[in-house]
Formats: sequence, C-alpha cells, structure tokens
Amino acid sequence: VLGIVNSADRSVQVFAARSALSPGDRIVAAALVAESVRLGEVDAKYLLASDLPSDGLVVTRTVSAGELVPVSAVGARSGTRVASVVVAVQGTLPKSVVAGAVVDLWSSSQTEDRSFGPPSVLASSATVVRVIAQDGIIAGQTGGAVEVLVQRSRLASVLAAIANEDAVSLVPVSLPVRG
Repeated sequence: VLGIVNSADRSVQVFAARSALSPGDRIVAAALVAESVRLGEVDAKYLLASDLPSDGLVVTRTVSAGELVPVSAVGARSGTRVASVVVAVQGTLPKSVVAGAVVDLWSSSQTEDRSFGPPSVLASSATVVRVIAQDGIIAGQTGGAVEVLVQRSRLASVLAAIANEDAVSLVPVSLPVRG
C-alpha cells in the first residue's frame, strides 16, 4: 500500500522564503526553506529546489516570509552586472554575429550637417543574446536589431546612443576558428 501511495504522490520540492525578501537581496539555500507541495501544472511558476544555482539568485520583487518563491521574483546574479538591451544596426551583420558571440558596440553621432562623426567604442565585450530577424518586403536592406548583454556601467551610454539615433555597429571581438 505504501508503494502505491508513494507512486501516486505528485509533490514537488519548492522553496519558501525563510524571512521577508526584498528586491536586491542575494539569496542562497540558507535563506530559503524547502517545502513539499502539490502544485499540479503550476509548479513551473515556483522556484524548485533543483533550480537554485550554487552561487544563489537575486530577488527582483518582494517575497513575504513563508511565501512560496515565484520564479518571476528572482533573477540570475549576473543580472546585477549586465543588462539586456536591443540595438538597431544598419547594413549587414558579420556572419560571426550569432547568439553567444562577443562583440564591441561602436557608435557614431550625427553632426549638424547630417553626416556622422568619428566612431568610438560604446561598449566592449558585449555578449549577443539573439539576432532579431527582419520581416517584410524590404528585410535585409535596412539592417536589423540585435539583443546584447552590456555591462551596467555602460548602459546609460548605450541607451543615450539609441535615444539619439546614433549609428551603431557591432564588431566581433574574435573570428570563429571554423566558418
């Protein structure tokens, strides 16, 4: 009988907050309590015991003491160092600009005579998250967009370049060994 009961048990181990968690808190297993609960199809919405990386996570919104920790309330610790931003680029991207590639973002500001000034490095060693495909009749003629992870210390400069409609280019940091 015990075997039948155990095999029918649909419980999962999820984390609950040991005490109130505030945005910006860094959490590790010691700040959490593993609870065995039956959530059915919504278990993916909560932080499973197996989801916690060894270096912990960062709280992105308040979680009350005893509350099951929603996945939407935490983020990777790397999010405190980098931010995701989408940049529009003109022209054709180099073939090596794919998800995972490391690139330097260069920008050039438009001058009063509607030409562009000399380019400069806007953010170095940004990681490409994805290349956003252009759709439509004129796809490929006007460039596209690329989502990149940039250091938070460079985020204001990157956002200013986007807001000012500077010409932005992505330059691969290295060339692939093959291809």
